[in-house]
Amino acid sequence: MKKIDKSVADAYFREKTRNMIIYFIIWFLVSFGAVMIAEPLSEISIGGFPFHYFMGAQGAVVTFIILLFVNAKLSDGIDRKYGIDEEKNVKLSEGKSLDH
Repeated sequence: MKKIDKSVADAYFREKTRNMIIYFIIWFLVSFGAVMIAEPLSEISIGGFPFHYFMGAQGAVVTFIILLFVNAKLSDGIDRKYGIDEEKNVKLSEGKSLDH
């Protein structure tokens, strides 16, 4: 199996870690930010419910699901960028050479 150069692996994990930190910040702001500023948000309503209630009941869950899809898409791109492609991994796990 082909070894990955340490500098490439470091850059790969640095990029993945940066993305995860961004996702956690977004998750925190959506989940707890709406609670922290609930008073001014209560003046806005969606479907007859105050916005802070909507964000707690529905918005945080929807945002989390969107973040899952964004993470999957961006992670696939990062994997391809650094040559850690799922297709190559399947071939390697089946014992096939990447040259053929």
